[in-house]
Amino acid sequence: MKFTKTLLTTALFSFSVLSASQMAYAVSDQETQFQQGLEAAERGNFATALQLWKPLAEQGNASAQSNLALMYRKGQGVKQDYFQAVKWYQKAAEQGDASAQNNLGIMYRLGKGVKQDDNLAKMWAGKACENGEQNGCDVYRMLNEGK
Repeated sequence: MKFTKTLLTTALFSFSVLSASQMAYAVSDQETQFQQGLEAAERGNFATALQLWKPLAEQGNASAQSNLALMYRKGQGVKQDYFQAVKWYQKAAEQGDASAQNNLGIMYRLGKGVKQDDNLAKMWAGKACENGEQNGCDVYRMLNEGK
């Protein structure tokens, strides 16, 4: 019985270490893929950035989601689509991405891809501000002043 318990504990520990190392590799691989997307976008190669970021965004990477939203908003490498921009900003914003929160607030303020809603604009700008996004603070202040 003691041998079985030791064997199970060893197997569980080995699995945990293996899983942690696989996760670390996956995170490192995602970071590399994200960085390659940034480099492609900086060179104006938005098709490559899209190929690199879209799978990451679909897997829940908030930075990739935010950048994909920006591409849809500006029509960079994709047909301009405010609805898709809002979809990806929303996903990133819900994960606490301050830039996405700010941009989602702006989309609500302008009524781009969503029904215009100053209350939601203020809410998202406020969250962005709380998370250190200065532009979010500026938008929040502007909305509170009724501008």
